[in-house]
Amino acid sequence: MTNPFPHLRFTGAEILRDAVLSDHELNVADGKITDTRGTEINLSGYFVLPGIIDLHGDAFERHLAPRPTAHFPFQTGLVSTDRDAAACGVTTAWMAQSWSWEGGARSPDYAETFLTAHQAYRPHQLTDLRVQIRCETHTVETEERLIAALRAFDVGYVIFNNHLDEAIETAKDTPHRIEAWAVRAQRSVKQHMALVHASKAMEPRVPRYLCNLATAFENLGIKYGSHDDGDGQARECYSMIGAKICEFPTSGTAASVAHSNGDPVLMGAPNVVRGGSQAGNIAAISLIRDGLCDALVSDYYYPALGAAAFQLADEGVMSLAQAWSMISATPAQIMGLSDRGTLETGKRADLTIINKESRIVEATMAGGRWTHLSGEIASRVGRSNPAISMAAE
Repeated sequence: MTNPFPHLRFTGAEILRDAVLSDHELNVADGKITDTRGTEINLSGYFVLPGIIDLHGDAFERHLAPRPTAHFPFQTGLVSTDRDAAACGVTTAWMAQSWSWEGGARSPDYAETFLTAHQAYRPHQLTDLRVQIRCETHTVETEERLIAALRAFDVGYVIFNNHLDEAIETAKDTPHRIEAWAVRAQRSVKQHMALVHASKAMEPRVPRYLCNLATAFENLGIKYGSHDDGDGQARECYSMIGAKICEFPTSGTAASVAHSNGDPVLMGAPNVVRGGSQAGNIAAISLIRDGLCDALVSDYYYPALGAAAFQLADEGVMSLAQAWSMISATPAQIMGLSDRGTLETGKRADLTIINKESRIVEATMAGGRWTHLSGEIASRVGRSNPAISMAAE
């Protein structure tokens, strides 16, 4: 049987080590970066960069249900998500699964089923896929159930968000959108809005609910934060209960308060690539230029991660090394993953290998195993040692 953790020496590439891109050689063996030389593979014409760490993505939803009413088996969707992430240079990724009053694929029932499916798939995954729970703030009556699920499935990351006000405004201003929302939840509009108003009636109990959850998260060692903070007051309230991670603040004020409190700010890489938010919120590039954004996430599109880093470098906002740290070293620091994020000796061999001319990800290595191999690199790897195995073997 071939060794799934090959001992290799990469030469000729521009390699990002010690926050600098330069011509180094890089050795990997037994799943880690090492100083011991292995079989040489010449990677001239390529960048070798730390594997991408994605702290928030819901692209997996399209793999599970390409159409709102076209659901595929969880196993099929997880395999597809895994390969999609790997082909984009992602080596660690959190799938953002909702725990919400919204129903359908965002309900607690669905979340528990998804967590069960992911637990079964984990021994087979190539990318280190993990689950983030997006907890709606008004799911007050599910407190014990949520904590039990987090404990049972070893979930280490939770984000608070609140879509109730959006639902109420949508029903008033664009009723066709609330109808689509109801269809996704397999409800009538009347049933959906009844649940919206019933959840809204829970508002007096929300502060205690969030505080109880925060206490439980601290006891379980769970990282937690909030999503779509609209202003500084909202960010301050979440920060005060320990929800330090600030995902997608919708205003500069919220991001500024987060920065003042030392709370990491995450923005969407698609926002950078597209030149603005698809929802009309603040542009990520504005926060980045102001020093108010710490890390970029895929949000809904894995290819945007690497593309955003190169775009920031091309536009002179920062060096490629600095931009790449926003999708590798900094996310690792935020989540306390000391074994990855940089290409230091002793760390996991998580690599993204990119063609310098085309900027296409031609190879990805996660934990020392090839998870994606294509183009010219596939030929070079094959020529170096025909026995080198793919992770899929």
